[in-house]
Amino acid sequence: MKATMLIIGIVLVVLGVVILAYHGVTLTVSRKIIDIGPLQATFARRENIPLSPVVGGVALAGGVVLVIMGAKKRR
Repeated sequence: MKATMLIIGIVLVVLGVVILAYHGVTLTVSRKIIDIGPLQATFARRENIPLSPVVGGVALAGGVVLVIMGAKKRR
């Protein structure tokens, strides 16, 4: 169980740092407009999903707590 806490903590720390660095995620969405036999036309649009720095800070803090708890030895 401590190993899973450590792994989840590391993932949350990395995710928190990425969110704080980039402030969001940019996706490219492609859609087919025309599909007639060998003729195809697509439309690509970039969408930005904003993420608050608060979300990154919470993920980072939670990850640090989980890493510390997962790294502690039993007495």
